Order: sequence, then C-alpha cells, then structure tokens
Amino acid sequence: MTVDIGAHLLIVDDDERIRGLLQKFLIRHGFMATVARDAGQARRLLMGLSFDLIVLDVMMPGEDGLSLCRAIRDSHATPILLLTARGETGDRITGLEAGADDYLAKPFEPKELLLRINAILRRMPKPAAEAEVPQVLHLGPIRYDLERGEMWRGADPVRLTATEAALMRIFTGGPHKAFSRGDLVTLLNRDKIGGEQVQERAVDVQITRLRRKIETNPKQPRYLQTVRGAGYMLAPD
Repeated sequence: MTVDIGAHLLIVDDDERIRGLLQKFLIRHGFMATVARDAGQARRLLMGLSFDLIVLDVMMPGEDGLSLCRAIRDSHATPILLLTARGETGDRITGLEAGADDYLAKPFEPKELLLRINAILRRMPKPAAEAEVPQVLHLGPIRYDLERGEMWRGADPVRLTATEAALMRIFTGGPHKAFSRGDLVTLLNRDKIGGEQVQERAVDVQITRLRRKIETNPKQPRYLQTVRGAGYMLAPD
C-alpha cells in the first residue's frame, strides 16, 4: 500500500458541524485536515505545527477571523482562505487587505472550495529541499528505511504488523505533522479492499503497540508524540 500524503490544512470555524463536514470532505480528497474551534485554539496549533494552508471563518465569537488573519500574516507566510457569510465587495477587499490570499462567501459549493484551495497551493513555491528528503529516518537507536519500509534496531530487524507498517508509512510521509485519529482511520482504510476496517477506537491501541517498538520509554514517548488537540506526530532525530 502506498500512502500519498497531501497538503496539511488548518480549518478554523466556530460551527462544529461545518468543521466536521469540511474536515471529512478534504480528507476524502487527499488532504490532511486539522480543525480549530476558535482563534485561541488556532494560535496554539500554529505554535507547534506547520500548515500548508489555513481555511479561516471570519465571523467567530471572541477574536474574529480578520484579526487572526492579520496576526498570522505578521509571523507566517502560510496562505489563508477566508470564509464568510458576508460577500459584498467591501468585505472581500477588507479580507484581502488583512492578508488573505482568497475569499469565499457562504454558502458555497464544496467543489468550489476545493478548486480554490488547489489554485492557491499551485501558486506556492515548491520546497527547494524536496529532493533532499532522507531515505532513512533515525529515532534514537531505531532506524527506518523509507523506501523498503523496514525498521532496524542496530543490526536486528524490528518486526512490524501490517497495521504498524501502514502507520509508519503515514507518519514518515509527513514527519513533524500531527495526524488526528480521523486522519489515521481514513488513511489506513483508504486502500483496503475487503477485510475488517480500522475503527477510530483501535488507533490508540495500535499507537501504543508501535511505541513499544520504537521508544526507550513508551510511557514518555520522545519520537511518536501526542499533540494535544491535534493527534499524533512522528518527530525523528
């Protein structure tokens, strides 16, 4: 199974239903999607994680999307797509002046959102170091061969179950990026043909088993970390 990891998006919206629908829709189209319920949670996620694009609702209680957009633009070059129920020309100009890359009025067709996201991402420069990605990741005494999908501790191979091997392919496809349980369930099940589907409640069990194989102290993980409010992240040396 080859897992194709797409861009990592942050969805910021105070409406739980919209957050959930957008997250599922974007994951279905190959993206990683992390959600935040308000500006405060978005700020905390941005402190520890890197995103390729932010989908940001303008009308939120507390700090609104325009204020957050300005703050993000002061310290991040991450592209921002604003969502708002107000689609007048003046509102769009205000959003663009705040630093947004694009502006989409609600209600909108999910397909239009997808097209706009892809258009923004195509305009972004490709990472210069893309060709320099290491073929072996080091996790303390553990090394993982990305091309072969093999794990070693010194000269000894570390046996991985099929699900553990699939998790490693997912995590090594996006090191230092957090994957929610929903992300992992979707990616684990995406290429399954028949057989039992992985359930969200089983992800924690699989993570615990994988930690036993790569961590010196599984109860205090150094390499396969839990990111509060976001999910799990692989942090190689």
